[in-house]
Amino acid sequence: MLSSNLQSLFSLEGKTALVTGGGTGLGKIMAETMAQAGAKVLICSRKLANVKKTADEINKKLNSNLVIPFEGDISTEAGIEKIYKDVLNKVNKLNILVNNSGATWGEKLGNFPYSAWSKVLDVNVTGLFHLTQLFINLLEESADKNDPSRIINLGSVMGSAPHGDGPYSYSASKAAVHHITRILAKELGPRHITVNAFAPGPFESKMTKFAFSTDTKQKAMAESIPLKRTGRPLDISAATLYLCGKGGGYVTGAILPLDGGIHVDTGPELFEPAKHS
Repeated sequence: MLSSNLQSLFSLEGKTALVTGGGTGLGKIMAETMAQAGAKVLICSRKLANVKKTADEINKKLNSNLVIPFEGDISTEAGIEKIYKDVLNKVNKLNILVNNSGATWGEKLGNFPYSAWSKVLDVNVTGLFHLTQLFINLLEESADKNDPSRIINLGSVMGSAPHGDGPYSYSASKAAVHHITRILAKELGPRHITVNAFAPGPFESKMTKFAFSTDTKQKAMAESIPLKRTGRPLDISAATLYLCGKGGGYVTGAILPLDGGIHVDTGPELFEPAKHS
């Protein structure tokens, strides 16, 4: 059994968090993890039914009312401002902000539609940045140098390396998320707010459903990953507890690669063919 000292490293008792897109996928995993660690967690999504269902599931499992769902859309300025006002109506402090909401679009080069850029960047970059701006003061009020407030942005391995595969606006948006994470980490450090990002590889979610639709597809995908497997919920959970718990309070500006080693996989060994020629 873990000692009380070790347990305290990952406890979120007394903390309040907001997870955008918290009804499904990685957002749902993060919301449940933080609630299990004792935090009150607000989750929002454009689809109210999704977050209500998730909140009911988690609260029933934990025999609590720690997860609070509400409708929220970060793709417009009005939607972002409404999220901010709704949070202020529900809680009087915020310790953790998880910018998880995201959009994607895939198409072959030459056929990629003009509209797919604004659709994706409005959510993944513009919405993320402007929602963060609104909550900075509230996060600062809850923070001190020994226990900073936390922001986690959802980046992607697609924003860390030029993989291609068709989601051009998504990849560009996630590279932007990584860069804005570092900028905000630098600027918000003196205000006792850490800013980090996850850069996940393949995890099962609504966005990656096409790649997880059969065991054959999933196994083929896993073979291309250095660690030979796709991501599991516990990989996200552990990273969340690390960055949000007491033990992660000295980490800021990090782009945490939760990708099984994809970001360091540079392709074939360049000189190997020459050795055998």
